[in-house]
Amino acid sequence: MPHRALCRVATNGARPSIMGRMDTVRQELARLTGTRPDDWHLTFKARYGLQQVYRALAAEQKNGTVLTQSLTCSTAVDPILVEGLRPVYADIHADSCALDPDALTLPDDAVALTVQHTFGIVDEPRSRALAAAARGRNVVVVEDSAHALGRMARDEHGVPLADVSVHSFGVEKALPTKFGGAVWINPDTPHTEFRDRASALLEALVAPSARLQFAAKTYRTQLGVLRRLPGALSRPMRAGLTRAGLFEPAVAPSEQAGELAHSDLAASDWVQGHMAEHLPQLGTLEQSRRASVAVYLETLSDLVPAGVAIVDADGALQPLIRLPLLVPAGVDADAVVADLRGRGVYAGSWYRPALFPGATDPSSYGYDPSDPAVAVTEDVISRIVNVPTGRDAHETAAIAAHVREAIDSFQRDRT
Repeated sequence: MPHRALCRVATNGARPSIMGRMDTVRQELARLTGTRPDDWHLTFKARYGLQQVYRALAAEQKNGTVLTQSLTCSTAVDPILVEGLRPVYADIHADSCALDPDALTLPDDAVALTVQHTFGIVDEPRSRALAAAARGRNVVVVEDSAHALGRMARDEHGVPLADVSVHSFGVEKALPTKFGGAVWINPDTPHTEFRDRASALLEALVAPSARLQFAAKTYRTQLGVLRRLPGALSRPMRAGLTRAGLFEPAVAPSEQAGELAHSDLAASDWVQGHMAEHLPQLGTLEQSRRASVAVYLETLSDLVPAGVAIVDADGALQPLIRLPLLVPAGVDADAVVADLRGRGVYAGSWYRPALFPGATDPSSYGYDPSDPAVAVTEDVISRIVNVPTGRDAHETAAIAAHVREAIDSFQRDRT
């Protein structure tokens, strides 16, 4: 399939270079997934790929609903809202941190169902059950592989389950690329009109502005400077640079209010170059992440969702980009994060609050945390803490010891 519009991302007329980088990325993604290069489309960020997916769905059924989860980033839901669809939040299973097929009810107006591989946990049995429920109702399966770059849920024959699979090269994902997304459209989907419309929309994406390309190129340098400044200086400077369009945050203020900071953006030449440069490192980084997960499981298995221990087709632990921990009931997860950070551990709170890093107005997202239909989700949100993977065995063991010490200390204080 030609990608004429994507060629327009050039700003210097170097068409062979652009096409070469694009082809390199698409061919490597195809190799990793056993798919065809022509079915991959590259975007500035994964969210702009999702936007085209939902635009294609909205064209077929306006005001339809998308089954998704609130244990996610706001930018995974913003494209649904922007394209006039309505998110409906089903409950998750604590083992997988993804939708629970046994708790799923598909509305009559459902157009899509999200299968999210949270933290990189690909729970194929539950993914298959979710896909089967969607197919039984002629609903499109949207696979969110933002945390599982180059990995897809498959059926018992090894065939990808999803109608569309979205992968991220963004901030704090599998690679240190900071920008970039990739969308795979299943050529064999029964939703042929959707396939053709989504493919055409993705092909027609346009170049980021020169200012946005500058912000992407200087992101790492700007972030380093901002982190070195006192908070009283860095916060207003960051906000000012963001308003001026010179700094591109991982999540913009508008993206916590049901909007997208930009729209319809292809991967620039520079972004494609970074994607092509770093993709060959993926296997090595995954091995490091698997090793970290194994070390954590030796010490913290009682805190780890059971889905973390699921092995992939090769019998190896999955390469999670962060390890989720569920602190015991009654332990303040925020206090645990603060304690760990005080010990120099890069602990995180994905996804607490819901629609991380939090919605300015949850009602604008149609989310009600008191709804009993999301009781498991809210319990997980209240207890989730995550720790880094990809560290060497000694550092990982030290982090695990800090986690155990911190939680034991809080539990002693309670008694």
